[in-house]
Amino acid sequence: MRAALVQLTVSDDPVANLPVTVGYIRQAVAAGAGFVLTPELTNGLSSSRAHQRSVFRHEEDDATLAALRAEAQAAGIWLLIGSLGLLTHDADGRFANRSFLIAPDGGVAARYDKIHMFDVNVSATEVYRESEGYRPGTKAVVAATPFAKIGMTVCYDLRFPALYRRLAQGGAQVITVPAAFNHITGAAHWETLLRARAIETGCFVLAPAQTGFHPEANGKGRKTHGHSLAIAPWGEVLADAGSGPGVTLVDLDLAEVDKARGRVPSLSHDRGFDGP
Repeated sequence: MRAALVQLTVSDDPVANLPVTVGYIRQAVAAGAGFVLTPELTNGLSSSRAHQRSVFRHEEDDATLAALRAEAQAAGIWLLIGSLGLLTHDADGRFANRSFLIAPDGGVAARYDKIHMFDVNVSATEVYRESEGYRPGTKAVVAATPFAKIGMTVCYDLRFPALYRRLAQGGAQVITVPAAFNHITGAAHWETLLRARAIETGCFVLAPAQTGFHPEANGKGRKTHGHSLAIAPWGEVLADAGSGPGVTLVDLDLAEVDKARGRVPSLSHDRGFDGP
């Protein structure tokens, strides 16, 4: 299977972001990709909850989701929409950060809501409280496709290895990590964490990312790290998208999963222990 990582520099305007995303998907398809992946918050990044509320839609009304489902059907591809910011019907009004796996017939094959919320103080000037705007998911997801079983995660999930072990032991051969990784933590930890998750699970890890400076209508904005990565089950970096938007291709040989797990079968070596 040829996969394509789409790296984006979205604004806070879903209408303006959509044709850019579609253009890259078509470029990936023209290059022979049968599985195309976009980053976290493909529809738009914003620091303003009020702005998000004005541009986000419920899943059933979201124009980005509808258009990308139609694109997958027209091209006959599997498409991972890394995630979309969506309105929910929750009483507290928080959004969903939801990843979608779209089948070649345009149907939604799987949904995954990001479990771990990015509530951190990166520096004195960069503070994030994702849980104030987004409600966390509660369910791990492994989706079956004709070419692989796919474990779905999003961005900050990457720092929680127990989730990845659960996905691998649940049958995942490929794990997706769409992200909008902060430029500071990304430079320090992104590649190391992705390689660790691949090595620990014996899975391919595919991580399409946001990159660069993301302008907002309020004059603010944020920076993301980029460097979408494809990691082999033995931990090798197969592809690195660098810092610019675009499409990065990688060919996956699922035999490498069994090969890596055969050499180090740690997924079957769990033992109970006491303490601390």
